[in-house]
Amino acid sequence: MTERIVTANIGLTLDGRYNGPGGPTDAAAIARYATTDVARDHLTRLWENATTAVLGRRNAEGFLAYWPTVAQDDTADPRDRAYAKWLVDTDKVVLSTTVTDAPWERTRMVHAPAADVVTELKATGTGEILVNSSPTVIKDLLAADLIDRLYLLICPEIAGGGQRLFDDGLPDSRWTITHHEVGELGEIALTYDRVR
Repeated sequence: MTERIVTANIGLTLDGRYNGPGGPTDAAAIARYATTDVARDHLTRLWENATTAVLGRRNAEGFLAYWPTVAQDDTADPRDRAYAKWLVDTDKVVLSTTVTDAPWERTRMVHAPAADVVTELKATGTGEILVNSSPTVIKDLLAADLIDRLYLLICPEIAGGGQRLFDDGLPDSRWTITHHEVGELGEIALTYDRVR
C-alpha cells in the first residue's frame, strides 16, 4: 500500500499574507479572486483526489456556515457546488483545543498536535489528505515537513499587514512546480510538489 500524500491549499497576497491588517477575518485582498475561473478550476484540482479533509476549528466553523448551502444551491457555479458536496460528504478531521462536539456529520474532533494527527492519517486509509485553508495547521505541518503538495492561489495585492504563512524557522525544503495558470485579474494558481 502506498502512503497517503498530504496536500494543503491557501490563498496568499503578494506579500505572503493569508489575511489583512484587520485580523483573521480580513480576507478582502484574497476573496475577490476566489470566484474567477482560474480559482474555481484550482479548487477542483485540489479536492478531486482527496478523501479526508483536515481543518482547524475556526475554518471548520466558517465553512459550516457557508458550504452546505452552496451544495444545495442549484444556481451555484457547478465547480463550487461539486466542492461543497465533496466537503459535506467527505471524512473531516477538525483540530481544536476548545470544541469537542463535531459540528458536521462525518467529522471527528481531535485535540492533538497536527503533526501527530496527520502522521496517523497517512498510515491508514486511501486517497489524499487535504489540509483545507487552515493556516495554523499548514504552518505546523510545514514545520514538521509533512506536506507533500501545496496548492497556492497568489492574489495580486499587497496587504501590508496581517499574518504570513511562511514564518522564519521552517526547515529547508525544495519544491517543484507541477501546474501554474494565470487568471484574467492577475491571480496565479500554483501547484508545488515537495522534492524528497
